[in-house]
Amino acid sequence: MLIKINDIAHYQSISKTAIFIFVEQVTRNSKDTYLEPFIVSARKYRPQTFEDVVGQEAITRTLLNAIESNHLAQALLFCGPRGVGKTTCARILAKQINQDGSEREEEDFAFNIFELDAASNNSVDDIRNLIDQVRIPPQVGKYKVYIIDEVHMLSQSAFNAFLKTLEEPPKHAIFILATTEKHKIIPTILSRCQIFDFRRITVRDAANYLKNIAERQGIQAEEDALHIIAQKADGAMRDALSIFDRVVSFSGKQLTRKAVTENLNVLDYDTYFEATDLILQHQIPQLLVLLNSTLALGFDGHHFIIGLASHFRDLMVCKHQDTIDLLEVGEVAKKHYQEQSQKTSGSFLLKALDIANNCDLNYKASKNQRLLVELALMKMASIDFEKKKSEFTGVNQSPIGFIAPASFYNQVPAPVPDTLKRIGEVHSKDASIDFEPSASSVETVEQVPLDHDVEIATARTVLSSAMPVSDKPKALKKIDLKTTGKRISGLSLSSLKAKKEHHLNKKEESTEEGELPKDAFTEKEMQGHWEDFVQKLDGEGRKILASSLMTDTPKLFDENTIWIELPNDTMKKEVEREQYDLMLYLRQQLNNHSVNLRITVNERTAKKFAFTPEEKYQKLREKNPAIDLLRKEFDLDF
Repeated sequence: MLIKINDIAHYQSISKTAIFIFVEQVTRNSKDTYLEPFIVSARKYRPQTFEDVVGQEAITRTLLNAIESNHLAQALLFCGPRGVGKTTCARILAKQINQDGSEREEEDFAFNIFELDAASNNSVDDIRNLIDQVRIPPQVGKYKVYIIDEVHMLSQSAFNAFLKTLEEPPKHAIFILATTEKHKIIPTILSRCQIFDFRRITVRDAANYLKNIAERQGIQAEEDALHIIAQKADGAMRDALSIFDRVVSFSGKQLTRKAVTENLNVLDYDTYFEATDLILQHQIPQLLVLLNSTLALGFDGHHFIIGLASHFRDLMVCKHQDTIDLLEVGEVAKKHYQEQSQKTSGSFLLKALDIANNCDLNYKASKNQRLLVELALMKMASIDFEKKKSEFTGVNQSPIGFIAPASFYNQVPAPVPDTLKRIGEVHSKDASIDFEPSASSVETVEQVPLDHDVEIATARTVLSSAMPVSDKPKALKKIDLKTTGKRISGLSLSSLKAKKEHHLNKKEESTEEGELPKDAFTEKEMQGHWEDFVQKLDGEGRKILASSLMTDTPKLFDENTIWIELPNDTMKKEVEREQYDLMLYLRQQLNNHSVNLRITVNERTAKKFAFTPEEKYQKLREKNPAIDLLRKEFDLDF
């Protein structure tokens, strides 16, 4: 084919010198050598039989059985994602139903197959022209097959014009409709068709098909490289073949994983393996450097965090033998995943996946997207960090620069006799004990509390257990260490509550050494002192507690028990948390140290407040029913 150089230079804006150089290089070896037209793999390797179709075994088997048993419907609807073989199966079906054994081997029955693109022929006139052609019987073969691609693009009127012909077509006509969006087709069309749902092609099937094509072309391709191409195609075989052609043009006959990742602009597995190792080692500085290097290559933070989440998901499925088949990578990469999955725990992967997912959801709304990704990485690197540091049994074993959290001291072993002696010397005034216990008589204390007073009380309890029975104080009460068995922070609500309970026990302990007064009192006296205490709280600004105590009038449940009924659990917990000062005040005023408090909850006693006009009106009508007559008499409204 001759091409005028002037025309090429005019239309393509290419200099004549460049064209001469190109022609000279093409015809250097032989004047009779011409460039053969390149056919893309998606066309060159389009399946010619149902056996060649990839990943749609159920549909192809159904169509073959329908052809053999002569149970083929006259209206078929092929729906599914792009590039999964809908049009290909329609052409193969149109060819096979016309074969009777007498045709030539290369016969494709092109005169019996009519393809209509509904995206550009979607009007009523186009459908009417199609209906006119349907009436004419085929000249060769038994059937005329009409393939309407992207049928969901037809207009409403075109669908209506097509209904009658689709329901009762001539015996020689078969309609095959193909679409990627079945939900856009009207129900009257769907009810007249036999529907076939094509599924996405799995990564494994796509990679095996690409491996077969690479062997045909004499290309040496790494298995991991083909898996990356298949993953990038996202279930579309046509996209996989297009990507394959592009990568082969870039790398030639050697298709490596590095060449594929570089050409497709995707991050390699090694980046995520390295990032996971740094996270497990809590190396935050190196992790931020790795992120910066990744961003310098042209990737954005969103791409990185999504890939890292997928990496954690792959590690998760590797941890169980039943789910390892869900890992869609090559054999070499699968070994790396299995090795790294042994280093991670299930709880770590769940927390890391949750952090990565939250970062993914908040990425687009963030004003500082890089900081969001860096913060997510730092959170991942801090998972289980404090837990691992708390495994040290002594302060001297902690690493340099490590500041132990409050929970670290919850696992310190029980104090040895020398430690108890030192505590006794330092706090001899508080503990009122001055002796050195023997090692055999020391009780084991599982955990040492953080609070200074609790520490003294614990030491006093341990030392008192080592004393002879005759030397122990008669009224000395052993401190209950159940509240210190929990691993709690020194600033948590639980620790504050435990501290207040300890103070209460400590003050009660000091008063139990002698006889405590137990004077009798009346309910009226108790209620008077109760109101005095509430006024005192109100003057100190403790409005919430004062309001809770005034919710109900206290009553005597028995001789020494004061009973109050509150409307909800919240008030009950508030009063229980602050009851020490109340009981101390009442015991002093009533001169009875056996007084205790009983609190119950009765939700029916809760006050009902009126907010809406209707509620206010109902409340007024309860107080004065005559107001209802006033409203009816004057025809009033709210």
